[in-house]
Amino acid sequence: MSSGSGAPILEVKDLNVFYGQSHALQGVNLTLGNGVLSVVGRNGMGKTTLCKAIMGLVPVRSGAISFSGHSLAGLGPADIARLGIGYVPQGRRLWKSLTVDEHLRLVATRGGAWTPERIYGVFPRLAERKSNGGAQLSGGEQQMLAIGRALLLNPRLLVMDEPTEGLAPVIVNQVAEMLLRLGQEGDIAVLVIEQNIGVACSVAEQVAIMVNGKVNRVMDAGLLASDKDLQQALLGVGRHAHDETPDDVSDAGVKGPEPKAHGARIYLSNPRTPTRWTAPVPVDVLVRSARTVTDVEAAPLATTSTAVTGRTGTLYVCGTLDTKGDELRYMRDIIKTQGVRVALVDLSTSGKPSGADIPPAAVAGFHPRGSAGVFTGDRGSAVAGMTVAFERWMRQRTDVAGLLAAGGSGATALVSPAFRVPPVGVPKLIVSTVASGNTAQYVGASDITMMHSVADVQGLNSITREVLGNAANAVAAMTRARQSAKPVNDKPAIGLTMFGVTTPCVQQVMSQLETDYDCLVFHATGTGGRAMEKLLSSGMLSAVVDISTTEVCDLVAGGVFAADETRFDAMIASSQPYIGACGALDMVNFNAPETVPDHYRGRLFYEHNPQITLMRTSVEENIQIGRFIGEKLNRMNGVVRFFLPAGGVSALDKPGGPFWDPAANKALFETLEQTVRTTANRQLVRVPHHINDPEFAELVTKTFRSFHARPAQPARKA
Repeated sequence: MSSGSGAPILEVKDLNVFYGQSHALQGVNLTLGNGVLSVVGRNGMGKTTLCKAIMGLVPVRSGAISFSGHSLAGLGPADIARLGIGYVPQGRRLWKSLTVDEHLRLVATRGGAWTPERIYGVFPRLAERKSNGGAQLSGGEQQMLAIGRALLLNPRLLVMDEPTEGLAPVIVNQVAEMLLRLGQEGDIAVLVIEQNIGVACSVAEQVAIMVNGKVNRVMDAGLLASDKDLQQALLGVGRHAHDETPDDVSDAGVKGPEPKAHGARIYLSNPRTPTRWTAPVPVDVLVRSARTVTDVEAAPLATTSTAVTGRTGTLYVCGTLDTKGDELRYMRDIIKTQGVRVALVDLSTSGKPSGADIPPAAVAGFHPRGSAGVFTGDRGSAVAGMTVAFERWMRQRTDVAGLLAAGGSGATALVSPAFRVPPVGVPKLIVSTVASGNTAQYVGASDITMMHSVADVQGLNSITREVLGNAANAVAAMTRARQSAKPVNDKPAIGLTMFGVTTPCVQQVMSQLETDYDCLVFHATGTGGRAMEKLLSSGMLSAVVDISTTEVCDLVAGGVFAADETRFDAMIASSQPYIGACGALDMVNFNAPETVPDHYRGRLFYEHNPQITLMRTSVEENIQIGRFIGEKLNRMNGVVRFFLPAGGVSALDKPGGPFWDPAANKALFETLEQTVRTTANRQLVRVPHHINDPEFAELVTKTFRSFHARPAQPARKA
């Protein structure tokens, strides 16, 4: 896990630590470049000792620990902290006599990105308890405070020892979300020691496993999360105390994920901290002390009816009450008459008093820099900050039954990123002065409904009352309808990407899967790929068969059907098995011939129709395409099978075809093979077939079924 440039943030080499004659750490080697690295292992394996050695709390017999290339040898804990390493110890270790606010102010540094106000924004519960002493806090509140105290040092490395131990599930989720956020922001690297396998695998791409004082291996988090047998072999999960794990456990027994219909209960082989002479723990004690229930298996393919959540909840009317208060309250009152639960969200940045159910400060606290990132005193930066905060606020909501907003171009730009967050199917309506123009920048790949305001949304008059009233009644009706009973579709929904030149392949795959799956086809036109990934992120798709990845060509070469930089990110986040292929990576799309940029004059073109002109990708472009896709595949934690059809990647790319170019395809395939870090979990599959050959479709289908075997369906009653 090296950062790829310069020294890694943390490097541990041949580390040995003794407690008297007991050899606690035995030649530990570990490297963290950036992001989050989880360390897991049974009790007594040396995880906490590793944290203490890094922080200078225990003496090191031999070996080296370096931080950004600088040795920590001989430094005390205070010196190590000043270098930029924050520590969240097991047990929290708070001062009973100091209040929450005193804890934070005591360690806060000037000029850093993390301030007490930002901590209060991340953990609103601490803001409510800021005057309470350390001994007056619950376990979850104490852990929030311990994390906040460490972050206020503005460290470059955060070492966290058992951050979710003993916490309620809702607090565990909040801590896990914060770790994910830190990893995504990239400013702080995190080494997290964790017993909860679900949390450890969800917050990091890689997991280090400690066995008997050594790092046994560092492996893909997705593989560990989905393989129960491997968890049992390495961590004793679900095993008994008399099953000792040997040091030389091999990868030979590693198997691919098998679908399960339920989670697994987590058992600790040593409920109490043992010594090396502790007697085996009786089985009945293990059963009684099981501490969590965690879904560590790959989730079963969900049916369409259960994939969408949040059918009940609150319809939020959103906007700036300081300028559109009358209009927003007018719509709110109409919705109330329809019997729908409704709340006002105020996104004003003026600082004026707000009578909204959700005041501006409650939303602004979700900005990465807290309220200070929104209420800047400058209108432009304040609105930009509120846009970011509102989107992040929306990502935390689990009770959104519908969304409604009204305003001009500024208000539309303010709310639309957040409105794109809820799943497809949740009603989202914006009354806007710009709804009659190009709305792609606001709607994106979501199902936002935009209604033209006709007159400006500026006061209530004969026109605005009609339009705003229609909008309020429409979104209320949509919300009510969605909350009513829905017909059950017992087929899991899967997404397939298709382009005209890969249609035969997709049709053959569909014909083999549609008896068991609800097959949704997405036209790979940039928006199509984003829509598919949006549905996957929303839980409305259970899997994807990403045959046509052609949108990357237009991203690289500036075509009209381009993906954006987030292509494949939904698959990365889902950790589900990914089936993909090089479909139509031989072409860039432009409109009519006269629209082709001048610098492409002289290239090989094919007129698909009078409005669409195709350009053959070059060797250089295929190298860029291969690197982009390969780097994305490397970030996927689930099982990956990406197919390279050597016989051709589209209907135009075949011997004698207009786009047949073996040199360009060779550059694509070889770049992928050089870029992708292949493992048992992540593999490229080069086949001799053309992408539209029946043999290719059959291979893709068999591979998909091997990772998504459906349980036997119960017989239907006549």
